[in-house]
Amino acid sequence: MYPLVFILGLGILLKDTKAAIYALPLSIIGLLIAIYHNLLYYHLIPESIAPCTSGISCTTRQIEWLGFVTIPLLSLIAFILITICLLIYWKQAKSVAPGNKI
Repeated sequence: MYPLVFILGLGILLKDTKAAIYALPLSIIGLLIAIYHNLLYYHLIPESIAPCTSGISCTTRQIEWLGFVTIPLLSLIAFILITICLLIYWKQAKSVAPGNKI
């Protein structure tokens, strides 16, 4: 998620309409990792196939607000929102400038 700050920030500063193309792959990869982490966290995937074998487990509950808001859930929500916003922006930028190949 952290590289997205620099990519999108630079895209905004340079008014680069193609910044969504640069950021979208990172956002989708982050979304897939967040989905996997949530599946592990809520025990829908057995912990035996989790790569976290030493140290703190991927399923350890560290923060839980209101009984259901956890760090993996926040990550999943953030990546979903980022991906949706990038897709909307990409679609709008594509329709505004049909001559540009985006």
